[in-house]
Amino acid sequence: MTARVLLLGGTGDALTIARTLGSQHVYSLAGLGRVPADLACAVRVGGFGGAQGLARFLADENIALVFDATHPYAAQISANAAQACEAARVPYWTLRRAPWQPQPGDDWRMVSGWTGVIEALAPFARPLFTLGREPLAHLDEVPEQQHWTIRCLDAHRGHARACVIDARGPFTPEGERALFSEARIDVVVSKNSGGAATEAKLAVAREMGLPVVMMRRPPLPHAQCEFVSTREAIAALAAYLQRSSNA
Repeated sequence: MTARVLLLGGTGDALTIARTLGSQHVYSLAGLGRVPADLACAVRVGGFGGAQGLARFLADENIALVFDATHPYAAQISANAAQACEAARVPYWTLRRAPWQPQPGDDWRMVSGWTGVIEALAPFARPLFTLGREPLAHLDEVPEQQHWTIRCLDAHRGHARACVIDARGPFTPEGERALFSEARIDVVVSKNSGGAATEAKLAVAREMGLPVVMMRRPPLPHAQCEFVSTREAIAALAAYLQRSSNA
């Protein structure tokens, strides 16, 4: 019998992997964004109740492998998954995209956490936030001298000093140039997510001589197997499932 896999997702990479899984496997989403309707595997939406709840789920559902393909900044989810796998004695694999690296001409201002972001933005007037939903919790804190443009998956009416754009990548250099020009962006705020889907903003910032306030990646737990590309992850997972079916 083929081993049962729990895929922790919510990213484009995870969805690509999920599309390779059969009906006995489970694709887990935290509940943010759209739920895919074109998958053969089961889809589970919502939390597990921390590491202990996830460990119970692994035992109750006879999960043989956890594959963590969550966002590299979903540190708490990854920590819970690693702890649950250790408790349940289930292998823990991860897909962690290689981070972007600064190129000649880049002006990156490295920060850790929201407080660091706000301090780094003090000299600027029109930042573009590409941090997901986090800036939405701070809309009442926009300084009088600033106007924020926030791009995330959530629709929001914003207000006089904040414009919210609900959009999903991939983004093109042409589209980014148009946005930067129209919104008069003078600084970009980004997580170092890696991958090609949202990298165009960095190229356009470099081209236009704009600084980038870059949030450092959080520390993530050790995994038995760690992959940096979706193709590599899919191949390894297919080989694992083939071995388990022949055992």
